[in-house]
Amino acid sequence: MIEFTLAQIIENLLLAARWTVVLSIVSFVLGGVVGFALLVMRVSKSQVLQTIVKGYIQIFQGTPLLMQLFLVFFGLPLLGIDVSPWLAATVGLTFFTSAYLAEIWRGAVEAVAKGQWEASASLAMNYFEQLRHVILPQAMRIAVGPTIGFAVQAVKDTALVSIIGFTELTKAGTMISNATFRPFLVYGLVAIIYFVLCYPLTRYARVLERKWNAAR
Repeated sequence: MIEFTLAQIIENLLLAARWTVVLSIVSFVLGGVVGFALLVMRVSKSQVLQTIVKGYIQIFQGTPLLMQLFLVFFGLPLLGIDVSPWLAATVGLTFFTSAYLAEIWRGAVEAVAKGQWEASASLAMNYFEQLRHVILPQAMRIAVGPTIGFAVQAVKDTALVSIIGFTELTKAGTMISNATFRPFLVYGLVAIIYFVLCYPLTRYARVLERKWNAAR
């Protein structure tokens, strides 16, 4: 057993939490970019594109994130592609996040009244102009709550990447717990740090919802 003071345990957990934050931001931003592209295809008039996106979303929503991480981390090396835990975690979380964000944003777009499409079409706008100038600005107000709510889930989902060897908050907690034999203390602190990371996001989502609802 290795002796750690409480201050040392907290310090090491906070250092590991930096990687949780970085991974959450990177995967959410990349997932948002991919998710937006999927959204455009999902609400397009092309049945082929809609079918492709539906299949993509069903695959990533219908299978466990942990299995997706395993497929990236252990599957790609079988094809001769060297994958680090960081790259596997980023790729896996990006695909997973993009599928959920695309579906959240699709719901927001479809919640906009159909009359808005008709009104913008009467102004001789093409499909992309309708989305950019009329539909998406309204859909954003609807989507902000669910999107930030999913961001909270995305932060917590980073805990799964500890299984493939990426040292973030949960992995560091496991390592310190195994070294100190103080699991209740260590995992209790891990839970507190996750709460501190996630709670401001939920509060911010509520503030934005009240602000944008009042502005309607």
